Amino acid sequence: MSTTLDDPTDLDERERTALETLLKRLGDDEFVLAERYTEWQVRAPSLESDLALANNAQDELGHARLWYDVLADLGFEERDLVYERDPEDFRHSTLVELPFEEGDWADAVLRSYLYDVAEDLRLEALEDSSHPKIADRVGKIRSEEEYHREHAQNWLDRLADGEEGHERLQDALDRLFPHALTLFEPVDPDIEADIVDLGLRDATLEELGEEWLSIVVPYLESLDLVVPASGQRDADDEFEFAVTREMLPEARGRDGSHTDAWFDLYDEFTHTYRDLGRSDTTKIMDEPE
Repeated sequence: MSTTLDDPTDLDERERTALETLLKRLGDDEFVLAERYTEWQVRAPSLESDLALANNAQDELGHARLWYDVLADLGFEERDLVYERDPEDFRHSTLVELPFEEGDWADAVLRSYLYDVAEDLRLEALEDSSHPKIADRVGKIRSEEEYHREHAQNWLDRLADGEEGHERLQDALDRLFPHALTLFEPVDPDIEADIVDLGLRDATLEELGEEWLSIVVPYLESLDLVVPASGQRDADDEFEFAVTREMLPEARGRDGSHTDAWFDLYDEFTHTYRDLGRSDTTKIMDEPE
Protein backbone atom coordinates (compact mmCIF):
# COMPACT_ATOMS: atom_id res chain seq x y z
CA MET A 1 0.00 0.00 0.00
CA SER A 2 1.36 3.44 -0.92
CA THR A 3 2.32 6.06 1.63
CA THR A 4 -0.06 8.98 2.06
CA LEU A 5 1.45 12.06 0.44
CA ASP A 6 -0.34 14.63 2.57
CA ASP A 7 2.46 17.08 3.41
CA PRO A 8 3.65 19.06 0.36
CA THR A 9 6.69 20.29 2.30
CA ASP A 10 7.82 16.71 2.89
CA LEU A 11 7.82 15.50 -0.72
CA ASP A 12 11.02 14.39 -2.40
CA GLU A 13 11.75 15.41 -6.00
CA ARG A 14 10.18 12.27 -7.49
CA GLU A 15 6.98 12.67 -5.49
CA ARG A 16 6.69 16.37 -6.22
CA THR A 17 7.22 15.88 -9.96
CA ALA A 18 4.62 13.11 -10.12
CA LEU A 19 2.06 15.19 -8.22
CA GLU A 20 2.68 18.31 -10.27
CA THR A 21 2.44 16.39 -13.55
CA LEU A 22 -0.84 14.72 -12.59
CA LEU A 23 -2.44 17.96 -11.43
CA LYS A 24 -1.45 19.83 -14.58
CA ARG A 25 -2.95 17.06 -16.72
CA LEU A 26 -6.20 17.36 -14.79
CA GLY A 27 -6.39 21.13 -14.52
CA ASP A 28 -5.28 21.93 -18.05
CA ASP A 29 -7.86 19.63 -19.64
CA GLU A 30 -10.67 21.21 -17.65
CA PHE A 31 -9.56 24.80 -18.16
CA VAL A 32 -9.05 24.58 -21.91
CA LEU A 33 -12.28 22.66 -22.49
CA ALA A 34 -14.17 25.33 -20.55
CA GLU A 35 -12.65 28.02 -22.76
CA ARG A 36 -13.89 26.17 -25.83
CA TYR A 37 -17.37 25.62 -24.38
CA THR A 38 -17.80 29.37 -23.91
CA GLU A 39 -17.74 29.76 -27.69
CA TRP A 40 -21.18 28.11 -27.81
CA GLN A 41 -22.90 30.65 -25.59
CA VAL A 42 -26.22 31.77 -27.17
CA ARG A 43 -25.41 29.59 -30.22
CA ALA A 44 -26.81 26.19 -29.12
CA PRO A 45 -29.92 24.82 -30.89
CA SER A 46 -32.24 25.48 -27.94
CA LEU A 47 -32.36 27.65 -24.84
CA GLU A 48 -32.19 24.53 -22.68
CA SER A 49 -29.02 23.33 -24.42
CA ASP A 50 -27.51 26.80 -24.32
CA LEU A 51 -27.97 26.83 -20.54
CA ALA A 52 -26.67 23.27 -20.24
CA LEU A 53 -23.44 24.03 -22.09
CA ALA A 54 -23.00 27.26 -20.15
CA ASN A 55 -23.34 25.21 -16.98
CA ASN A 56 -20.81 22.72 -18.31
CA ALA A 57 -18.33 25.51 -18.97
CA GLN A 58 -18.79 26.90 -15.48
CA ASP A 59 -18.36 23.43 -13.98
CA GLU A 60 -15.16 22.76 -15.93
CA LEU A 61 -13.68 26.08 -14.86
CA GLY A 62 -14.53 25.23 -11.27
CA HIS A 63 -12.89 21.82 -11.63
CA ALA A 64 -9.78 23.38 -13.13
CA ARG A 65 -9.55 25.71 -10.17
CA LEU A 66 -9.89 22.81 -7.72
CA TRP A 67 -6.87 21.12 -9.30
CA TYR A 68 -4.86 24.32 -9.71
CA ASP A 69 -5.44 25.18 -6.06
CA VAL A 70 -3.82 21.90 -5.04
CA LEU A 71 -0.81 23.05 -7.06
CA ALA A 72 -0.76 26.18 -4.90
CA ASP A 73 0.54 23.92 -2.11
CA LEU A 74 3.59 23.38 -4.32
CA GLY A 75 4.18 27.12 -4.65
CA PHE A 76 2.28 27.84 -7.88
CA GLU A 77 0.10 30.92 -8.25
CA GLU A 78 -2.84 31.26 -10.61
CA ARG A 79 -1.00 33.62 -12.90
CA ASP A 80 1.86 31.09 -13.16
CA LEU A 81 -0.56 28.37 -14.23
CA VAL A 82 -2.68 30.30 -16.72
CA TYR A 83 -1.98 33.86 -17.79
CA GLU A 84 1.81 34.00 -17.56
CA ARG A 85 2.51 30.39 -18.43
CA ASP A 86 4.25 29.45 -21.66
CA PRO A 87 1.61 27.94 -24.00
CA GLU A 88 4.00 25.06 -24.77
CA ASP A 89 3.98 24.15 -21.07
CA PHE A 90 0.27 23.29 -21.03
CA ARG A 91 -0.34 19.54 -20.89
CA HIS A 92 -3.96 19.20 -22.00
CA SER A 93 -5.15 16.73 -24.61
CA THR A 94 -5.51 18.12 -28.11
CA LEU A 95 -9.17 17.05 -28.01
CA VAL A 96 -10.03 20.03 -25.81
CA GLU A 97 -8.06 22.63 -27.76
CA LEU A 98 -9.52 22.01 -31.22
CA PRO A 99 -11.91 24.73 -32.40
CA PHE A 100 -15.50 23.65 -32.95
CA GLU A 101 -16.61 23.30 -36.53
CA GLU A 102 -18.68 26.46 -37.08
CA GLY A 103 -22.29 25.86 -36.15
CA ASP A 104 -21.79 22.10 -35.78
CA TRP A 105 -23.70 21.00 -32.68
CA ALA A 106 -22.73 17.38 -33.40
CA ASP A 107 -19.11 18.34 -32.75
CA ALA A 108 -19.98 19.86 -29.38
CA VAL A 109 -22.02 16.94 -28.04
CA LEU A 110 -19.73 14.22 -29.38
CA ARG A 111 -16.67 15.94 -27.93
CA SER A 112 -18.45 16.23 -24.60
CA TYR A 113 -19.31 12.52 -24.63
CA LEU A 114 -15.80 11.36 -25.54
CA TYR A 115 -14.27 13.58 -22.87
CA ASP A 116 -16.81 12.89 -20.12
CA VAL A 117 -16.46 9.10 -20.38
CA ALA A 118 -12.71 9.48 -19.99
CA GLU A 119 -13.18 11.94 -17.15
CA ASP A 120 -15.40 9.51 -15.23
CA LEU A 121 -12.82 6.74 -15.56
CA ARG A 122 -9.90 8.83 -14.39
CA LEU A 123 -11.86 10.26 -11.49
CA GLU A 124 -12.70 6.71 -10.41
CA ALA A 125 -8.97 5.96 -10.51
CA LEU A 126 -8.34 8.96 -8.22
CA GLU A 127 -10.90 8.07 -5.52
CA ASP A 128 -8.26 6.43 -3.30
CA SER A 129 -5.40 8.73 -4.26
CA SER A 130 -2.49 8.85 -1.84
CA HIS A 131 -2.78 12.65 -1.90
CA PRO A 132 -5.81 13.45 0.32
CA LYS A 133 -6.72 16.72 -1.43
CA ILE A 134 -7.08 14.88 -4.72
CA ALA A 135 -9.30 12.19 -3.22
CA ASP A 136 -11.42 14.81 -1.44
CA ARG A 137 -12.25 16.61 -4.70
CA VAL A 138 -13.27 13.56 -6.71
CA GLY A 139 -16.84 13.19 -5.37
CA LYS A 140 -17.94 16.75 -6.19
CA ILE A 141 -16.40 16.73 -9.65
CA ARG A 142 -17.73 13.29 -10.54
CA SER A 143 -21.32 14.14 -9.68
CA GLU A 144 -21.22 17.16 -11.99
CA GLU A 145 -19.54 15.24 -14.82
CA GLU A 146 -22.32 12.62 -14.72
CA TYR A 147 -24.77 15.35 -15.73
CA HIS A 148 -22.51 16.42 -18.61
CA ARG A 149 -22.36 12.87 -19.95
CA GLU A 150 -26.11 12.37 -19.69
CA HIS A 151 -26.74 15.59 -21.62
CA ALA A 152 -24.29 14.55 -24.35
CA GLN A 153 -25.74 11.05 -24.73
CA ASN A 154 -29.29 12.34 -24.96
CA TRP A 155 -28.26 14.58 -27.83
CA LEU A 156 -26.21 11.85 -29.55
CA ASP A 157 -29.22 9.53 -29.53
CA ARG A 158 -31.38 12.31 -30.94
CA LEU A 159 -28.95 13.36 -33.67
CA ALA A 160 -28.18 9.80 -34.76
CA ASP A 161 -31.87 9.20 -35.39
CA GLY A 162 -31.93 11.56 -38.38
CA GLU A 163 -30.06 11.32 -41.67
CA GLU A 164 -28.46 14.77 -41.53
CA GLY A 165 -27.63 14.49 -37.82
CA HIS A 166 -26.10 11.05 -38.32
CA GLU A 167 -23.93 12.34 -41.15
CA ARG A 168 -22.75 15.25 -39.02
CA LEU A 169 -21.94 12.88 -36.15
CA GLN A 170 -19.89 10.65 -38.43
CA ASP A 171 -17.93 13.63 -39.75
CA ALA A 172 -17.27 14.82 -36.19
CA LEU A 173 -16.23 11.33 -35.09
CA ASP A 174 -13.76 11.00 -37.95
CA ARG A 175 -12.27 14.35 -37.00
CA LEU A 176 -12.27 14.05 -33.18
CA PHE A 177 -11.60 10.40 -32.41
CA PRO A 178 -7.80 10.43 -32.94
CA HIS A 179 -7.52 13.49 -30.71
CA ALA A 180 -9.68 11.86 -28.04
CA LEU A 181 -7.07 9.11 -27.82
CA THR A 182 -4.52 11.69 -26.64
CA LEU A 183 -6.43 11.85 -23.35
CA PHE A 184 -4.50 8.70 -22.46
CA GLU A 185 -1.09 9.78 -23.71
CA PRO A 186 1.76 10.21 -21.19
CA VAL A 187 3.44 13.48 -20.38
CA ASP A 188 6.53 11.39 -19.71
CA PRO A 189 6.40 7.56 -19.46
CA ASP A 190 8.65 7.40 -16.39
CA ILE A 191 6.68 10.08 -14.52
CA GLU A 192 3.39 8.40 -15.43
CA ALA A 193 4.74 5.17 -13.96
CA ASP A 194 5.62 7.06 -10.78
CA ILE A 195 2.07 8.47 -10.57
CA VAL A 196 0.71 4.92 -10.30
CA ASP A 197 3.57 3.55 -8.20
CA LEU A 198 3.11 6.34 -5.63
CA GLY A 199 -0.63 5.67 -5.45
CA LEU A 200 -1.66 9.07 -6.80
CA ARG A 201 -3.78 7.23 -9.36
CA ASP A 202 -4.57 3.52 -9.22
CA ALA A 203 -4.76 2.74 -12.95
CA THR A 204 -2.27 3.14 -15.78
CA LEU A 205 -3.05 5.26 -18.81
CA GLU A 206 -3.09 2.11 -20.93
CA GLU A 207 -5.70 0.54 -18.65
CA LEU A 208 -7.83 3.69 -18.69
CA GLY A 209 -7.59 3.92 -22.48
CA GLU A 210 -8.63 0.32 -23.00
CA GLU A 211 -11.59 0.68 -20.63
CA TRP A 212 -12.63 3.88 -22.39
CA LEU A 213 -12.58 2.13 -25.75
CA SER A 214 -14.62 -0.75 -24.36
CA ILE A 215 -17.34 1.78 -23.43
CA VAL A 216 -17.37 4.30 -26.28
CA VAL A 217 -16.84 1.96 -29.23
CA PRO A 218 -19.89 -0.30 -28.61
CA TYR A 219 -22.07 2.72 -27.81
CA LEU A 220 -21.07 4.64 -30.94
CA GLU A 221 -21.47 1.53 -33.07
CA SER A 222 -24.96 1.08 -31.60
CA LEU A 223 -25.76 4.43 -33.24
CA ASP A 224 -24.60 2.96 -36.59
CA LEU A 225 -21.47 5.11 -36.52
CA VAL A 226 -18.19 3.76 -37.88
CA VAL A 227 -15.46 4.26 -35.31
CA PRO A 228 -12.19 5.04 -37.14
CA ALA A 229 -9.46 2.52 -36.33
CA SER A 230 -11.28 1.49 -33.19
CA GLY A 231 -8.32 -0.49 -31.89
CA GLN A 232 -10.10 -3.84 -31.88
CA ARG A 233 -7.84 -6.85 -32.22
CA ASP A 234 -8.67 -10.53 -32.20
CA ALA A 235 -7.15 -12.50 -29.28
CA ASP A 236 -8.34 -16.06 -28.69
CA ASP A 237 -11.51 -15.35 -30.64
CA GLU A 238 -12.36 -12.43 -28.35
CA PHE A 239 -12.18 -8.75 -29.11
CA GLU A 240 -9.93 -6.56 -27.02
CA PHE A 241 -9.38 -2.82 -27.25
CA ALA A 242 -6.09 -0.99 -27.49
CA VAL A 243 -4.69 2.35 -28.63
CA THR A 244 -2.03 1.98 -31.31
CA ARG A 245 0.54 4.56 -32.38
CA GLU A 246 -0.95 4.71 -35.87
CA MET A 247 -4.26 5.96 -34.48
CA LEU A 248 -2.81 9.08 -32.86
CA PRO A 249 -2.53 12.56 -34.39
CA GLU A 250 0.82 14.27 -34.86
CA ALA A 251 0.13 16.83 -32.11
CA ARG A 252 -0.78 15.14 -28.82
CA GLY A 253 -0.84 17.90 -26.24
CA ARG A 254 0.50 15.90 -23.32
CA ASP A 255 4.08 16.10 -24.61
CA GLY A 256 3.88 19.84 -25.30
CA SER A 257 3.08 19.48 -29.01
CA HIS A 258 -0.09 21.36 -29.96
CA THR A 259 -2.18 22.37 -32.95
CA ASP A 260 -2.02 25.91 -34.29
CA ALA A 261 -5.51 26.44 -32.90
CA TRP A 262 -4.18 26.21 -29.34
CA PHE A 263 -1.87 29.19 -29.73
CA ASP A 264 -4.71 31.28 -31.15
CA LEU A 265 -6.92 30.31 -28.18
CA TYR A 266 -4.13 31.07 -25.71
CA ASP A 267 -3.66 34.55 -27.20
CA GLU A 268 -7.41 35.11 -26.96
CA PHE A 269 -7.90 34.26 -23.29
CA THR A 270 -4.71 36.06 -22.17
CA HIS A 271 -5.36 39.14 -24.33
CA THR A 272 -7.12 41.29 -21.75
CA TYR A 273 -4.69 40.31 -18.98
CA ARG A 274 -1.74 41.38 -21.12
CA ASP A 275 -3.33 44.55 -22.52
CA LEU A 276 -4.19 45.79 -19.04
CA GLY A 277 -0.64 45.18 -17.90
CA ARG A 278 -1.84 42.91 -15.10
CA SER A 279 0.55 41.18 -12.71
CA ASP A 280 -2.08 39.17 -10.80
CA THR A 281 -5.53 37.71 -11.29
CA THR A 282 -8.77 38.94 -9.75
CA LYS A 283 -10.41 36.64 -7.20
CA ILE A 284 -14.19 36.65 -7.23
CA MET A 285 -14.80 33.75 -4.84
CA ASP A 286 -13.24 32.15 -1.79
CA GLU A 287 -10.48 29.59 -2.07
CA PRO A 288 -11.73 25.96 -2.09
CA GLU A 289 -11.21 24.11 1.17
